[in-house]
Amino acid sequence: MKASNISIQNLKLWYGDNEALHGINLEIADKQVTSFIGPSGCGKSTLLRCLNRMNDHISSCSIEGAITIGGKDIYAPEVDVVQLRTHVGMVFQKPNPFPKSIYENIAYAPRIHGIANKGAAMDELVESALRRASLWDEVKDKIHEPGTALSGGQQQRLCIARTIAVKPEVILMDEPCSALDPIASAKIEELIDELKEEFTIIIVTHSMQQAARVSDSTAFFYMGDLIEFGDTEMIFTKPGNQRTEDYITGRFG
Repeated sequence: MKASNISIQNLKLWYGDNEALHGINLEIADKQVTSFIGPSGCGKSTLLRCLNRMNDHISSCSIEGAITIGGKDIYAPEVDVVQLRTHVGMVFQKPNPFPKSIYENIAYAPRIHGIANKGAAMDELVESALRRASLWDEVKDKIHEPGTALSGGQQQRLCIARTIAVKPEVILMDEPCSALDPIASAKIEELIDELKEEFTIIIVTHSMQQAARVSDSTAFFYMGDLIEFGDTEMIFTKPGNQRTEDYITGRFG
C-alpha cells in the first residue's frame, strides 16, 4: 500500500437533524485510484464533497471529525477554501465547461491564481493540460472556438484538463461517466489510468464494472456507514462483509 495522502478520522456529517455519515475512518493512498461504491443515498457523494469542502455551501450541514490532506487539517480555521480547491480539484457528473473558448476554459484559473499570465507560458500550459487530458489532437485547430460546442465526452475531458491545469494534488470525480456513451466512458477510464501516475484520484461511481476496471482500492458504503474498504480485486472477489457481497452480486441496490 502506498503512503496515505488523505486521512479521514471519525467523520460525522448532518443535514439538519439527519445524520448522513456515521463516524467514517478511511486512509486513502497517494497516487492511486480509489472508488466509492454503494446504493443511492449511501453517503459516497456526500463524503467526496467533504474533501474539498463543497458541503460548506449547504447552510444546514454540520461536520465533526477530521480530514487531513498531506498532513494538513482541511477544516482548520486558517484554511483558505479557494486555495484548498486548487489542490483538490473536482470533476462533476455532468460536463460543465465555461461558456468561453476551449483555450479560455483552461487559462482562466491559472491566470487568477498567478500560475501563468499570458503569452508563451500560458500557451504551453494550455497545450500541456489538453495533451494530458488526451484532447489536444482533437481540438488544436479550434482552440478559440466555444468549449460548449464539443461532444459530451470531449467536454468532460476539457473539464479534466481545466482541473489539472492548476496542478492539484487530488482529483475528485463524481460519476464522471454517467452522462456519457460507452466509447466516451472508455476514453475517460483510460485517462484516469494515465493520470494516477501524477494525481491521487477518488471516483464515485454507480458502475461496479467501472470501479473494478479503474480503481486500485474500493470503499463500499451503505446507509451512511463505511462497510468495507480494501484492495479492489479483493473487494470484488472475496469481500469480507456479507452486505458487500450482496451489493456486488446484485441482491440489493
